[in-house]
Amino acid sequence: MANSLKSKKLIIVISSPSGAGKSSICKKLLKDDPQLNISISDTTRPPRDNETHGTDYNFIDKNEFMRRIKNNEYIEYANVFGNYYGSLHKNVQESLDNNFDVLFDIDWQGSLQLKASNQPNLLTIFIVPPSKKIIYERLKLRAEKSGDNEQAIQYRMEMFETEMRHQDEYEYIVENNDFENCIAEIKKIIADTRNKLNS
Repeated sequence: MANSLKSKKLIIVISSPSGAGKSSICKKLLKDDPQLNISISDTTRPPRDNETHGTDYNFIDKNEFMRRIKNNEYIEYANVFGNYYGSLHKNVQESLDNNFDVLFDIDWQGSLQLKASNQPNLLTIFIVPPSKKIIYERLKLRAEKSGDNEQAIQYRMEMFETEMRHQDEYEYIVENNDFENCIAEIKKIIADTRNKLNS
């Protein structure tokens, strides 16, 4: 993970507690912004019903993930809720070489690793929910689609406070109360950062 990316393009990190909407936010940003490319993470967790290999995640087994860690192939990786997630250096560099800003949908552990490896032009944004109660309601709704049980929901709720404690490590904190307003605020942050880079 000592690898540093070579580019004048932006590295944009979006993080949040589980259920705060970061995946939906990232999908909307990608749809609206042709300059953005997503960093598709490797993960050892099984796919949910609505997820596709190579589009949402690269689903690999733990042995292969460990091999890639050993070979220093990840720009960042983390163990989240008992499963590993990681971003391959070569994939991110390829997007940058093709003149894209790269969007990372990762947690605070991965964000800290990117900051520690002194990545150039790093923009970090933390999404907060309007309340803890809303997180529980969103996780319940998601569980109906993904098959998560109540125990999994409770574990994510227990991790909520831990994740929220890391929000001050980010440059920007944006509340996801109204989705469209949240998207508009993030787009403005990205546009302002691009303008500063190009001025």
